Amino acid sequence: MKIVVTESASDDIADGYLFYEKQSRGLGDYFESSILSDLRSLIIYSGIHEVHFGIYYRKISRHFPYAIYYTVEDELIQVHAIIDTRRNPAWIEDKLVDN
Repeated sequence: MKIVVTESASDDIADGYLFYEKQSRGLGDYFESSILSDLRSLIIYSGIHEVHFGIYYRKISRHFPYAIYYTVEDELIQVHAIIDTRRNPAWIEDKLVDN
């Protein structure tokens, strides 16, 4: 399996990093390493998560209130978004539809 993180999802990680780093120095690094660990776990667990918005699997991050939205096609896991779950569900849907 190969994991591809879209530019939009990379931007989501960067935004989360900045948010948590503003809260406490070093917390942004912990956020980033936690999300990357969650992404690596998709190699083993991809496809077992609940489907949202018709096509996206949603994995909830282990340590932060973030959801990883991804698709699986053959041997490719494509990560489309990494979104704070505290956001308005309509906003999340709009972001995913625009991807």
